Amino acid sequence: MASQVLVIGEALIDIVDSAGEHRELVGGSPANVAVGLARQGHDVRLLTRLGRDARGSRIAALVAASGVVVADESWTDAATPTARARLRADGSAEYEFAIDWRIPAPSLGSASAVHAGSIALFLEPGGGTVLAALQNAAGRALVTVDPNIRPSLVGEHRGALARFVAAARAADLVKLSDEDAAWLFPGLPPEQVLAEIGSLGPRIVVLTRGGQGALGLGPGGISEVPAFPVDVSDTIGAGDAYMASLISSALDDPRMFESAAVFERALRRAAVMAGITVSRPGANPPTRGEVDAAR
Repeated sequence: MASQVLVIGEALIDIVDSAGEHRELVGGSPANVAVGLARQGHDVRLLTRLGRDARGSRIAALVAASGVVVADESWTDAATPTARARLRADGSAEYEFAIDWRIPAPSLGSASAVHAGSIALFLEPGGGTVLAALQNAAGRALVTVDPNIRPSLVGEHRGALARFVAAARAADLVKLSDEDAAWLFPGLPPEQVLAEIGSLGPRIVVLTRGGQGALGLGPGGISEVPAFPVDVSDTIGAGDAYMASLISSALDDPRMFESAAVFERALRRAAVMAGITVSRPGANPPTRGEVDAAR
């Protein structure tokens, strides 16, 4: 269970404005994945970019409380990144970012898994560094990718798609949302999106669809699982919790890549983890014990 995972990507402060209320929550898709993995019992190191300011200290303290080690080279004199999240009526969020993404080339060390994606994969000058790290890890560690597309930051479609394709070619597991799929592959139905990405080389591709559940292409073909029924507080961090659960399941039982039954169990567990996350405010993924108790 104590598999070493290197997560590369942004950690930031989500500034949430909703019904006249102003909250600042720790977020950033890769940071959320790192916390989710640590709460599932894995040894996690996060390479990110944090300012030596109050917000950076708050992020470091929160992820450390879950057991995540922030790499020393993550610290900078620049301001800690922020994302202003405005909640829609259905609980989903739209974001406005303030982020300067620059990181050194990471050392893989003894990592058994490397995860990256989101803003970190696309925003230069750090995006190229992240892609190179994934490519360097391919064949040496489990490589996982979540594009988590932010249209205002990823640049024009052609270049962003090329970056995603290059990352997917290095990956063993790709997870994306229906919104990601619609932006990357406009007009393609979900099953064709899965096939398109699967043809690039990943052994498993999962497409999440919010309250409609998820479709996964893996051993045995396409599996479909429903969402875990909960009362939704907001959807912040739902996809990240789903991603963390999939990575955790792959590390716990590599037969997930070979057995249709094990793969489907992993999808169902991920639905539970995401469901618990959306039932409470902000990106606050559950512990392993909470997931086990809810299944």
